[in-house]
Amino acid sequence: MPSRWPRRLDAALPQTLLGRLTAALVAAVLLSQVVGNLIWSTQSTVKAEAETRGAAQSIAYSAAGAIRFFLSLSPSYHQIIIQQFREMGGTRLFATINRAPINIAAIDEQPLASLAIRQVSATLTTALPSVRRIHVAFAWPRQLQVSDAGTMIADLPDSWVQHIVLSKTEPAPILVIQVELARDRWLYLATLMPNPYFLGNGNLLTSERLILQGMTLMFVLAVTIFVVRRSIYPLAELSTAAEAFARGEPVPLLPQCGSKEFVSTARAFSAMREHIQGYIEDRERLFVGISHDLRTPIMRLRLRAELLNDDDARVEFHEDLDELDMMLKAALQHVQDSNIHENMTNIRLDVLLARMVRDARLAGHVVAYGGTELSVTAKPLALKRAIGNLLDNALHYGSRVEIVARGSEGDISIEIRDHGPGVPTEALEALFDPYVRLDHGRQRNSGGMGLGLGIARRLVQGMSGKLVLVNHPAGGLSATIVLAAGTADA
Repeated sequence: MPSRWPRRLDAALPQTLLGRLTAALVAAVLLSQVVGNLIWSTQSTVKAEAETRGAAQSIAYSAAGAIRFFLSLSPSYHQIIIQQFREMGGTRLFATINRAPINIAAIDEQPLASLAIRQVSATLTTALPSVRRIHVAFAWPRQLQVSDAGTMIADLPDSWVQHIVLSKTEPAPILVIQVELARDRWLYLATLMPNPYFLGNGNLLTSERLILQGMTLMFVLAVTIFVVRRSIYPLAELSTAAEAFARGEPVPLLPQCGSKEFVSTARAFSAMREHIQGYIEDRERLFVGISHDLRTPIMRLRLRAELLNDDDARVEFHEDLDELDMMLKAALQHVQDSNIHENMTNIRLDVLLARMVRDARLAGHVVAYGGTELSVTAKPLALKRAIGNLLDNALHYGSRVEIVARGSEGDISIEIRDHGPGVPTEALEALFDPYVRLDHGRQRNSGGMGLGLGIARRLVQGMSGKLVLVNHPAGGLSATIVLAAGTADA
């Protein structure tokens, strides 16, 4: 079960290096922002709660002093004192007397507002033990009623409320404290917190913070894409060079720029390419030399075998020499057929296949071919050798052969099917290995060496194609070459 997660993660990630590095850096920035926001929000919340608790306690002590003052006066003086305060231009605490507590349209519940209300209520209860009923709430100025006659705070003169109404465009919540002084006599106090906009301290995802974090992410993305593109450009050149070398095409020079690691890799690739190319050339020269050198002694042995008086011994000598000559030719073909240096070109299949079918029919074989108008992009000689090897195999192992060319989704498939006994499914892949031959293959083609299919696959792969072997449902073996489609006017 754990091994599935890496595969799922790999499938979920972008397939390009640029995409993966960008996704990783974006994830890292987002994760750092989330963790940073959590730490910052925790610290900010603790600080905001402490400040709110202290401010609420200070307001409660001021309100408790005012309440004691009103409790010490005769009720007949209450309105006189309130009127004097108003004529003086108001105070930090707006005060009025009502017959009953007013139903306050409280603001929506918020953590800091609830904390302030609890702190004010607790402080007033402790400071005024003789007061039985205390109501505390926050309200917005537009919805704040100040008297039991229905008067709103907006109806009052500005001089009376100048200390508790800051701005109509950006209002601050007003703390309302209602205390029962006597029966049917309630003191109404309204004031602001020391920090009128203290509720904003609890808003973590402010627009300014989101814009800042969004800009940070955009800068990281821009720098990442720029740097990664410049970093992976040499890698793309290296990949192109490696693919060209694998196809046997001329390899472009690699740029000697970029990171230190890439420059080292490019030099190592160039050295490896030169080493492999030299090895291939040496191998070709070696096999050509061996073929040339061995033909003379083989010919001398054939002549000497003719001088033998023993007919049986002479026949055995000829058989051994024939086998040796066949092995030499097969080995040389194996080397040469694997290294065909041609350019990719547009090839009309009908011309190529019709000629090969005609030659097979002239040799007495039964080959069914209906013609085609398709073209492929391939190496002419390599394609001819690959099809020729497959056709030879099919003619050796089947009573008749069918050749069909089909096109689909930009690819061309060339199917060569024999009507022979087929191949066990578990042995299909092994047929591509050199010198591997099944029992029925030895019986039908005793002179083969088991190299044809392997050579055909390498030739097809050198043209960026693939060779697929399957047992046909109706019997026999089906070999299919899949290549890129060519242009219609080839």
